[in-house]
Amino acid sequence: MRFQCTLAAVAVAFAVPVAPLAAQVIAIEGGTVYTMAGPPIENGTVLIRDGKILAVGVGISVPNGARRIDARGKIVTPGLFESSTHIGLAEVDAVETTNDFVAQGPAGTATSDLITAAFNVADGINPASMVIPVTRISGVTTTVTRPEGGLVAGQGVVIDLAGSRLDDMLVKSPAAMFASLGDASRVAGGGARAGATLRLREVLDDAKQYAARRTAFERNETRDFAESRLDLEALIPVVEGRLPIAVEAHRASDIRTVLRIADEYRLKLILLGATEGWMVAGDIASARVPVVVKALDDLPASFERLGARLENAALLRAAGVLVAITTNTTHDARNLKQEAGNAVANGLPYEEALRAITLYPAQIWGVADTHGSLEAGKVADVVVWDGDPLELLTRVNAVIIGGRPIPLVSRQTELRDRYRDPAAARRAYGADAAP
Repeated sequence: MRFQCTLAAVAVAFAVPVAPLAAQVIAIEGGTVYTMAGPPIENGTVLIRDGKILAVGVGISVPNGARRIDARGKIVTPGLFESSTHIGLAEVDAVETTNDFVAQGPAGTATSDLITAAFNVADGINPASMVIPVTRISGVTTTVTRPEGGLVAGQGVVIDLAGSRLDDMLVKSPAAMFASLGDASRVAGGGARAGATLRLREVLDDAKQYAARRTAFERNETRDFAESRLDLEALIPVVEGRLPIAVEAHRASDIRTVLRIADEYRLKLILLGATEGWMVAGDIASARVPVVVKALDDLPASFERLGARLENAALLRAAGVLVAITTNTTHDARNLKQEAGNAVANGLPYEEALRAITLYPAQIWGVADTHGSLEAGKVADVVVWDGDPLELLTRVNAVIIGGRPIPLVSRQTELRDRYRDPAAARRAYGADAAP
């Protein structure tokens, strides 16, 4: 559900107190633990200290004074990892000033050139966003927050959804350069797909030349480049293969074009969207390119998505493609488990679906050394569920992010609780208790 509210409501800061990190020991005991690093552990214990996982297994000794969470009869998983959102950058869709994920101005202005590679969304993230508590109490603890718009939109980051400052939340910046090829970027090539690819190749060529001749550029001894110095600087890690480029492409032919360009320039590619990916799954697998897909795409929403089908994730994975699942939304990122559950209903093996929203995103975005699984030494992002986490009616019993227990409270739960008791609601507003 997207927020419909006034500017005054947006101005109200919402902050839930989070338990301090200092030397806290937590033991989650008795649950079925899906570590994502091996088979499920029955009657397992997850021991957490100082924000990290200390041990996972059976028969683990729990220190005196530890906070104990009873998970008997419940499921314990890593925190869910959402791979494509504007969380922290978007508050109300209809209010432009609350949306900070596009760096391009109106047509005809200096910023409408469709290449904004230097734009990094990190400084625009609002840790007090109302969307964050709504998302994390549904079990999503880590997200990729990304830019959007144009041919090359800029740099996205990985954040954990806890903390009052950006420094507390930031996991990796930048995580990838974001771009698109297809309907959304045709204008960059004068309205033609081939024109857009021509422009993309020009930008990549310029970045390589700039990297090789930076000193000459500073002396004004090079030819003119199509983009600004800052954009070229930002693209150097991309053309050198150190920073992934995440390209949104949906049509099968567009996907093949992106794969050709990535091979030509030796780019570290991540495919986003890939609605018709199942049609070219063999090509994607051969190129060893991971894909981030929305599992609920089943309608031909445009001419570049005529081949949409619910089995896309399952068919890609069966072909050997590393697949992460996304809602590709901001306000509905809390429905990530529903996306994964639908992928299971359409052929994706159950544990592969769990990995597609935990371990595989961490691997794709380069943070698997700290996130994505329940293993000793990793960041303690843990969720306790009262049943199957991929079932729609399953509830979250506990969320821990970075070793800190998160209150299961959001602006929405506060409103629910206020109006659940009509008499209490009237008292809160100073009205008479009588109907």
